[in-house]
Amino acid sequence: MTTETEAGEAAAGKKPGTLAALAVYLERRSLVMLSLGFASGLPNLLIFDTLSAWLRDAGLSLEVIAFFGLATLAYSLKFLWAPLVDRAKVPVVTKWLGHRRSWMLLCQGLIVLGLWLIAGTDPVSSLGLMALFTVLVGFVSATQDIVIDAWRIEAAVTEKQGAMAAAYQWGYRIAMIVAGVLPLALSEYAGWNTSYAIMALLMLVGVLGVLGAPREAQHEIRAIDTGDIPAAPARDVVEWILRLTIFVLGALVLGSGLSGNSLLLETVFNGLGAPDAAQGVKALWETKPWGVFAQVTGVVLGIAVIVLAACPAPGLKTRPGRYMGTALGAPLKDFFGRYGQVAGLILALICVYRLSDFVLNIMNPFYLDMGYSKIQIAEVRKVLGVVMSVLGVGLGGFAIARLGLMRALVLGAFAGPLSNLVFAWLAAQGPQLWALSVAIGVDNIASGFAGTCLIAYMSSLTGQGFTATQYALFSSLYALLGKLVASQSGRVVEGAAASADAGGIFAAFKPLFAGLPPQTFANAMQKSGVTPEALGAGYMTFFFYSALLGVVGIILAFMVARLSPQPKDA
Repeated sequence: MTTETEAGEAAAGKKPGTLAALAVYLERRSLVMLSLGFASGLPNLLIFDTLSAWLRDAGLSLEVIAFFGLATLAYSLKFLWAPLVDRAKVPVVTKWLGHRRSWMLLCQGLIVLGLWLIAGTDPVSSLGLMALFTVLVGFVSATQDIVIDAWRIEAAVTEKQGAMAAAYQWGYRIAMIVAGVLPLALSEYAGWNTSYAIMALLMLVGVLGVLGAPREAQHEIRAIDTGDIPAAPARDVVEWILRLTIFVLGALVLGSGLSGNSLLLETVFNGLGAPDAAQGVKALWETKPWGVFAQVTGVVLGIAVIVLAACPAPGLKTRPGRYMGTALGAPLKDFFGRYGQVAGLILALICVYRLSDFVLNIMNPFYLDMGYSKIQIAEVRKVLGVVMSVLGVGLGGFAIARLGLMRALVLGAFAGPLSNLVFAWLAAQGPQLWALSVAIGVDNIASGFAGTCLIAYMSSLTGQGFTATQYALFSSLYALLGKLVASQSGRVVEGAAASADAGGIFAAFKPLFAGLPPQTFANAMQKSGVTPEALGAGYMTFFFYSALLGVVGIILAFMVARLSPQPKDA
């Protein structure tokens, strides 16, 4: 829990020195976050990526393997049951460990159980059981993420949130390496079942972290008053069933839109005997490049259906209506009540802060078009890129502790756009390995820095009693606009390249690519119908465009920093 000294220094605006800012990483809370990050990343990769290798090794089709990917849909929808995590107590354990740590311990126990059940299942003879256990692990793991985020926010002052976020990300990345390498190696000697049983035991790292973690600040559960509504058990049961059915339908549509995967909706329509509707949804979701607009429409429609499920019935007070309306609506009311008119500005900043990073969804095609080999790309991205990302995350945490959250947030807003300009420089260098290393290194440092600053900022926005719900909402919101804009990245490149070939304004970039090696953009005419120089000009234009997108985030960051909105008494 936050000490009085820490709170006093934070309130006084006192900034620690360089050594004190670095020492934050050696504090008990930061070391605990390292283990909790590991516990969060391990089950995610085991069910999302490594399990697909086991299923393929067992001879299952790619269609079946893709269906298992739906187990991770819970990560996109976790904010829907976050109010339950904020309000419900774990019997007996809560008195011993506190609200957040009791939930973490419960989740980790269920994850261990789920991984053990997967380890004891044969995917060939018991595919349905394995799918059920995988969904269980996905749901509980997403719930664990909700609780870990809430504990992190409640266990440290704002100035230390950067270090906490950095430690979490370091642990998460270590877990991804372990879960991506160790099970594959063990399966060669001991089989997949033994491999997953050992992975289940590694979750004890998280359990030790929970037991060693300091107790978070006293958790406040906001009561839902239904004393003015008379009990009507029979009617309430029917209403609960109706509301939850509508809620689940909205969640299915919302999750399909957020994940960009229509498989769940297709399954529902096929189960209802409407295969044509299933094919129609699949076609809408997968149409390039406009399918993303259908997915965003699904998000909006899903939210509308969920709101409908939670809204009180007009002119009729009922207990289910009061419970659902308050549980889902109170966190939003609290946020807007504390920040008033500035709340819209804050939400806009969250949506655009990482926009210049999200549009870089065509980087592998860019590297290949430049003439780099797949081995070169893999070595630089997966080795140097990971190291530089870890460094950037650490620098972000240090900057928050040393400079303060808002100054670090403004610096992070510059990081994405400036790193994108390095890719514009790379486009004119040709397939030079050292240049690729510089560009990817700078990009990963900038991305890690900005990501840590955003996590710490979103953490600072949560209110007492609604930490889990509000942070889960913010983390689901921040990537939505980027997903929409990123769908047009390829069109921007090829449109600018065609304009350059036609003598348009972007033709000014063509001379920069005239003297490059012949393998640079060699297949431009075959792939995009333009000359190599024009394709280079198209990529350079795109990177300038992506940097300009980041200017919006810079402006909003300055505005938020200048206004420095303090929470109002709700």
